[in-house]
Amino acid sequence: MQVSSLNEVKIYSLSCGKSLPEWLSDRKKRALQKKDVDVRRRIELIQDFEMPTVCTTIKVSKDGQYILATVVTFETLSDDYSKIVFLHNDRYIEFHSQSGFYYKTRIPKFGRDFSYHYPSCDLYFVGASSEVYRLNLEQGRYLNPLQTDAAENNVCDINSVHGLFATGTVEGRVECWDPRTRGRVGLLDCALSSVTVDSEINSLPTISALKFNGALTMAVGTSTGQVLLYDLRSDKPLLVKDHQYGLPIKSVHFQDSLDLILSADSRIIKMWNKNSGKIFTSLEPEHDINDVCLYPNSGMLLTANETPKMGIYYIPVLGPAPRWCSFLDNLTEELEENPESTVYDDYKFVTKKDLENLGLTHLIGSPFLRAYMHGFFMDIRLYHKVKLMVNPFAYEEYRKEKIRQKIEETRTQRVQLKKLPKVNKELALKLIEEEEERQKSTWKKKVKSLPNILTDDRFKVMFENPDFQVDEESEEFRLLNPLVSKISEKRKKKLRLLEQQELHEKEEEEELEGKPSDAESSESSDDEKDWVEEVRKQRRLLQQEEKVKRQERLREDQQTVLKPQFYEIKAGEEFRSFKDSATKQKLLNKTLEDRLKLEAKNGTLSVADTTVGSKQLTFTLKRSEQQKQQQEAEKLHRQERKTLRRSAGHLKSRHRRGRPFH
Repeated sequence: MQVSSLNEVKIYSLSCGKSLPEWLSDRKKRALQKKDVDVRRRIELIQDFEMPTVCTTIKVSKDGQYILATVVTFETLSDDYSKIVFLHNDRYIEFHSQSGFYYKTRIPKFGRDFSYHYPSCDLYFVGASSEVYRLNLEQGRYLNPLQTDAAENNVCDINSVHGLFATGTVEGRVECWDPRTRGRVGLLDCALSSVTVDSEINSLPTISALKFNGALTMAVGTSTGQVLLYDLRSDKPLLVKDHQYGLPIKSVHFQDSLDLILSADSRIIKMWNKNSGKIFTSLEPEHDINDVCLYPNSGMLLTANETPKMGIYYIPVLGPAPRWCSFLDNLTEELEENPESTVYDDYKFVTKKDLENLGLTHLIGSPFLRAYMHGFFMDIRLYHKVKLMVNPFAYEEYRKEKIRQKIEETRTQRVQLKKLPKVNKELALKLIEEEEERQKSTWKKKVKSLPNILTDDRFKVMFENPDFQVDEESEEFRLLNPLVSKISEKRKKKLRLLEQQELHEKEEEEELEGKPSDAESSESSDDEKDWVEEVRKQRRLLQQEEKVKRQERLREDQQTVLKPQFYEIKAGEEFRSFKDSATKQKLLNKTLEDRLKLEAKNGTLSVADTTVGSKQLTFTLKRSEQQKQQQEAEKLHRQERKTLRRSAGHLKSRHRRGRPFH
């Protein structure tokens, strides 16, 4: 038995102290009680109140007569233990009645928590999946799941007043669903709201605990040790309470008679006022905590620890003792010997190095600092005052950090390139700069962002295959990109800096603040002037280069000595003069107008006016010698047939007399 007191609130630990073996005789028990004070102060409320293994969940039945503990989680469907549903760590769900095991089924993914919706008799299971599985106990079958936007869901709860279903995700959000329409009606970003000036967060806060109270109040616990109190009519928390340990919140409960909220992590249990946030009292058990349960309508507190033995605590100011141990109210005066204050609340833990940075090393040994483990506890108000005096720009740094986080959130859909690709480095750098400018304008003006080529798989080969390397010396590139000379110099300088950073494996953060709008407008007008001048300059350079190339070709032609070349004609082929090919080449070099005139002159083209005032062109295809010979042979053949044709008039039948043939 241990008694601790904080803020004049006494907490009686009924599970501490030495236990006596059952096989001892009454005489030896009385002798030990006289000699040993711990044995004399021991109160054994529940015999063998421990489990064979470590339990993670502990609950009390609605009638207050039974205490249950399991490994994963469970839910009592009745007022007593006659109807219980157990969720196992192997995806199985077991239904038990008062007589024992009743039925077993399985869910598709590993479950982490579930809740029971009494009006529809539906069980809602959440776990390592984006879906919320629904099992209807009236029909005995699974229903269509609820599809959330999260990768995984950790906890869930159902409001007992209006039936709203809420689930906490690994992304630090709480999604609220209406079971009647099976549609999402709300979304709370608790991860962003949990970040305060005093909190030190090294990872993304995920939702680890969730509890409704009444129709409009909800408490959310995060994996980084914060508890957020919400009014469902607002997306901003009413209060944010930090446990200061950075450990996940295991359990959250409401104590309505004193307007208290009980929150617990693995090291400490805190009770604080839900209106003001002031600490009422706290409890630091001997072993790490897995779950906490408030006994209904009483001041008793039960804990499931990292040991098989359960914890029982009695806090008289929270309420009376349960009926089965009502004698505790009469024994409280006798159990107040040697009270111990073992926890420090509303204090900031600081190390010796922190004190040196704050300039408070002279306070060591004074009442302002309380030694604890490898550091000290100091009043949180004193800590904030000194920190503000030492670093008056703390708020400005906090604001800049918030701005940086907002910018990073807008870039979640874009792949962060640590290294530039091997192919088209300058093009990739240009796209990255354009994307950064677009992201800034999107964040300021709330413009819809466009997809980026660097993250599109369709253009992936463009930055991997050397065949797609952009030739910056080509005429087309230089005319389409007149400012490439100036921009490329800046970009090449930046590329050299990036290569140096890659060699040293160091990356510098980009500047958060951009240029003002008037500077941007002036720069844009200057860029237009530079563009026109650069276009003219590039055209002059191209003309000069072309002139130099023509002179070089002419010089090479003059120096070249032409030698006759002989070609062998294959067997079966006829030799044709070079005149036809030369004529065809000359014809191809002429314009369309000249070619039409030549064709009209040769008779292969005829032009005629139509009735509607347009022109009609008729082309006569030129035939080869073989086609002409074949056409002439066909003409002679038709004339020969014509001369040899005989008349068939004498074969005409005459009219004869007689009976007609039928």
